[in-house]
Amino acid sequence: MMRRHWLLVGACGWVLLVLVFASKFINFGFRMPDDYGGRPELLNWTFPSIKTVKPLPEQLVQKAASQSSPAVTQLFSIQSSGGLAEVELSDWHSVTVQRLQLLSSICRNSSLWNLTHTPLRKFVLDRIFVCDKYKILFCQTPKVGNTQWKKVLIVLNGKFSKVEDIPENVVHDHERNGLPRLSSMSDAEITERLHTYFKFFIVRDPFERLISAFKDKFVKNPRFEPWYKHNIAPAIIRKYRKSHQDTGESAGLHFEDFVRYLGDEPGRQHLDQQFGNHIIHWLTYTELCAPCDISYDVVGHHETLELDAPYILKAAGIADLVSYPTIPPGITRYNRTKMEHYFSGISKRDIRRLYARYQGDFSLFGYHRPDFLFD
Repeated sequence: MMRRHWLLVGACGWVLLVLVFASKFINFGFRMPDDYGGRPELLNWTFPSIKTVKPLPEQLVQKAASQSSPAVTQLFSIQSSGGLAEVELSDWHSVTVQRLQLLSSICRNSSLWNLTHTPLRKFVLDRIFVCDKYKILFCQTPKVGNTQWKKVLIVLNGKFSKVEDIPENVVHDHERNGLPRLSSMSDAEITERLHTYFKFFIVRDPFERLISAFKDKFVKNPRFEPWYKHNIAPAIIRKYRKSHQDTGESAGLHFEDFVRYLGDEPGRQHLDQQFGNHIIHWLTYTELCAPCDISYDVVGHHETLELDAPYILKAAGIADLVSYPTIPPGITRYNRTKMEHYFSGISKRDIRRLYARYQGDFSLFGYHRPDFLFD
């Protein structure tokens, strides 16, 4: 009887050893729908610890390439439920420096000059929000999580004590949120701030950003902005839909119509004048923030926001004062399946025209041309 007992104990021990050994080679996944309504993607709850080693460039580019990412700067896959694995912020500084070096290099490329430079007119200065107390300028770029950054600045300006306390309807109400725009200041004040304040903005894969803008403004329209569906969409349909049998509001704007409108240079300019500032959701980053004409300190990427957000807070000297709101797992990941789905019915000619419009954004921020859409 005693012998059988010890044999059972021994067998259990071997089973435990086998399980421990196997767990080192097996990741247990959980399927979770992505934030944009595409197919569910596999998110791994286990993620190896990352410790970057300087010098970084070749290692980081290889890491990005191994993940089949369209962005050179999308360096780490967003896979853990609790956020990214630990990375030293001092190491992430090397990544941000590389981004600025690439930006500077492309800005000097004369062949892309018209796509990368813009005058510092009032329209650009309207996009830049000011926090004088901590000497920060933030240029908002729609569809990259800029609402959360505005909440951070609202707290810093003292309007609310915590980002969680800020009502959503206040964030975008520029009469109530306590965020002054750079355009509201004198020329001397603007110049001083542009030269002395910490300046940053966030970018995202240009085509994914367009898909997000299309869904938000013409499909979901969550903020009850009726002009997108009732004024802008019908105007685009009338001019760009090949078949005009169903041009009424009930038919709705198709992504194909949207792409054809965006790629029509210079034919869309008359419509853009008619639409006014509502077009900011699909303007280029050059048109919005003038990255070649303003010397920004950090350019964050939506795809690596889990690392960029804490780095920006630390670089701006405000990490101990405010936190960036929690980022839902997987929400910032690049989604090739979604990209293929939206562009599946669009002609290669229209895709080429669209890319020509946003080529400056792809080049300035290291995003690869999506060749899989052109094949």
